[in-house]
Amino acid sequence: MKSQEVRKQFLEFFKSKNHSIVASAPMVLKDDPTLMFTNAGMVPFKEYFLGNATPKNSRLTDTQKCLRVSGKHNDLEEVGKDTYHHTMFEMLGNWSFGDYFKEEAIAWAWEFLTEVVKVDKDSIYVSIFEGDESEGLERDQEAYDIWTKHIDESRIINGNKKDNFWEMGAQGPCGPCSEIHVDIRSAEEKAAVDGKSLVNMDHPLVIEIWNLVFMQYNRLANGSLTKLPNQHVDTGMGFERLCMVLQGVQSNYDTDVFTPLMREVETITSSKCGEAEETDIAVRVIADHVRAVSFSIADGQLPSNTGAGYVIRRILRRAIRYGFTFLDTKEPFIYKLVSTLVNQMGEAFPELEAQKNLITNVIREEEASFLRTLDKGLILLDNVIANTSGDTVSGDKAFELYDTYGFPIDLTALILSEKNLKLDEAGFEAALKEQKDRSRAATKVETDDWNILQEDAEEEFIGYDTLEASVKITRYRKTESKKDGELYQLVFNLTPFYPEGGGQVGDKGYLETPSGEVVYIIDTKKENNLIIHLAKNLPRSTEGTFKAVVDVKQRSRTAANHTATHLLHQGLRKILGTHVEQKGSMVHSRNLRFDFSHFSKVTSEELKEVEDFVNARIRENLSLEEQRGIPYDQAIQEGAIALFGEKYGDAVRTIRFGKSMELCGGTHVKNTGDIWHFKITSEGAVASGIRRIEAITSDAAKDYFTSETEAYNQVKATLKGNQDPVKAITSLLDENAALKKQVEALIKEKAQNLSGDLAKEFEDIDGVDFLAKKVDLDAGAIKDLAFKLGENKDNVFLLFGTEQNGKALLSCYISKGLVASKNLNAGTVVRELGKHIQGGGGGQPFFATAGGKNPAGIDAAIAEVKNYLV
Repeated sequence: MKSQEVRKQFLEFFKSKNHSIVASAPMVLKDDPTLMFTNAGMVPFKEYFLGNATPKNSRLTDTQKCLRVSGKHNDLEEVGKDTYHHTMFEMLGNWSFGDYFKEEAIAWAWEFLTEVVKVDKDSIYVSIFEGDESEGLERDQEAYDIWTKHIDESRIINGNKKDNFWEMGAQGPCGPCSEIHVDIRSAEEKAAVDGKSLVNMDHPLVIEIWNLVFMQYNRLANGSLTKLPNQHVDTGMGFERLCMVLQGVQSNYDTDVFTPLMREVETITSSKCGEAEETDIAVRVIADHVRAVSFSIADGQLPSNTGAGYVIRRILRRAIRYGFTFLDTKEPFIYKLVSTLVNQMGEAFPELEAQKNLITNVIREEEASFLRTLDKGLILLDNVIANTSGDTVSGDKAFELYDTYGFPIDLTALILSEKNLKLDEAGFEAALKEQKDRSRAATKVETDDWNILQEDAEEEFIGYDTLEASVKITRYRKTESKKDGELYQLVFNLTPFYPEGGGQVGDKGYLETPSGEVVYIIDTKKENNLIIHLAKNLPRSTEGTFKAVVDVKQRSRTAANHTATHLLHQGLRKILGTHVEQKGSMVHSRNLRFDFSHFSKVTSEELKEVEDFVNARIRENLSLEEQRGIPYDQAIQEGAIALFGEKYGDAVRTIRFGKSMELCGGTHVKNTGDIWHFKITSEGAVASGIRRIEAITSDAAKDYFTSETEAYNQVKATLKGNQDPVKAITSLLDENAALKKQVEALIKEKAQNLSGDLAKEFEDIDGVDFLAKKVDLDAGAIKDLAFKLGENKDNVFLLFGTEQNGKALLSCYISKGLVASKNLNAGTVVRELGKHIQGGGGGQPFFATAGGKNPAGIDAAIAEVKNYLV
């Protein structure tokens, strides 16, 4: 059965059981402070399990894109080495929110597996929770009794808390679970060893494919458990593993989920699976990782140096490194796999097709960049080796290469072994652990349980219509972290405070008690559908009614900037083309940042056009036209722009200013005239095919023009009242250019005069004309001097050192005849001598330079260079 059919049959089966089919949520999470990525199928439904929202249908089914590469669920280092771990994978799921429970979940799982897709009943084992005395939890007898209606008791296994009690995290909903395992070994293997003894023993052919979680409890911060008011079902089945079972193969990578990609890797790299284990692993790694990276980019997360972007970059670089080391690929090639992936999965996940060009361009540029990093790292590693005494390279040095320059540690170890050197692995691991510990300590947040003051069905946001309201605190909790110290999170029954989301920062303001006590709200965020207000302290009494007031000035500035991003988006699409799509934004009260897809630098003329377009819309005084709670499909039909990577509900809010119409939950001005003026402050590249514009509006624009006017007046004063500053500055530049030419001519004349003197200072060493000397010339003049001295000769070896502006420079020239006859290399010479000036460099075998920060080391380098000839 083809993988597309497997996915379809699962969804259709649960649709027949009155489940609504929902689309996969984005794999990259933007508004959840507790997670970077969707790492399990239940993540998009956390708010339902927590009781913070109610789904339209209490029965749902889906296939969810998941990524497990960080935190508790980290499969990255296993990927490629075995047959069943992946970074990105699909999780098929069916969900009940306070509806059916164990009876139906078990019966339907059995029906789907054995009757719909025809898994052999005699290959199936199931497990139930055996109980845990330390938690006061009894054996899940209910699940056991239900399973005996479907499967022989001998195939039901007791599982411990680790395997059969599922928890969302350190706190939150949890409960016992039943795992379904399938034994796909041969008949001979099954006869020799009972499959029951191999369940949960990491056997590659006795695998868990489905987990049925029965949410019954809530884990509190103190570790205790309480019963949930409603019982839920949360199931997750590994799509890739199910395909392996149904397609009769013994590796996920042998299913049609992966084989098209792997065949393409083999074709592009001229490699062949099945001949060497290292080749097989490399091909599996690349096939897996290109999926994870492509889906992440489609969901709006570009590779970067921080946060989720760093994780995506790390995955891609791991793939590049495996190709570089084991498939001998020195040029970008992974981007060529995107077309195969889109052809294979684009129908089920249309975002791949829509973002194909962007995904391809970003991966190609990242590959080229990292291959350059590898080249630079090889040079740095050569320096480390050259400065290593003994046969072991320091773990700290290897960690510096890894942490500062991104050079993979396993590649370092491989190169060292080829040179008969060892790596101080313990030292490297210690340095890595120290860094991780610092990072964890910096980001660790200790969170107390909620103190519930009053039950509230659903918190209401009223901040579109008012910036002040009478509110009650419904719950609060304390958090503590190294970064922010002690904070309190407050939830109100209703709130005018906008929570951070959609690129817009959260509101600030204050809470006032009837007695006049003021508690300042320093930020507002959203977590699991709760709007959380952050404060340094609690009011003396949390009971009663409070006046909640949003900072009007900050809100109005933020709203102006947010509306400006909509007008900017419209202007870019009109002037650059409709291929432009928003790829991210950050809206503060002081400025705005807007990322968008575009294939080239935006010219100054185009930027001026965009700026003029936005300001024309501002001058038109366009009124806000807002629609709330309209169906998503209707909004799209009316022309609203939806952003890829955003999660939209069935009902949405549209924002229109003239012909600009977008789906948006942010705050906006009532009239574009409130923006006052729009000014672009910068434009540049973020990644291949992605540009970034930064801009200001409102008060920040006024301050900008005031500052520019002051600077202009200072320039005029410096020019002593010249009525035409541009003409005066142009004249100064022309005069400076003429003087610069004169200086260059003098330096060149000085070098020519010096060449005659230096020609008399050559020393003959075994037939080589040798000269090493410190000179007072710049880099260009030294190069001219070296080539002048070396012309018409085939046996010259020169090293010049100079100090310019507090920096050191070494330049080495070797006649091409000597390069060939004596196996000399100017690049090697300057790299090795560069240690004296605390720097490095390189170049061609006949001419190379090295720069450094220690001019005092020039004499030592000059003294040592003769060793290359004796």
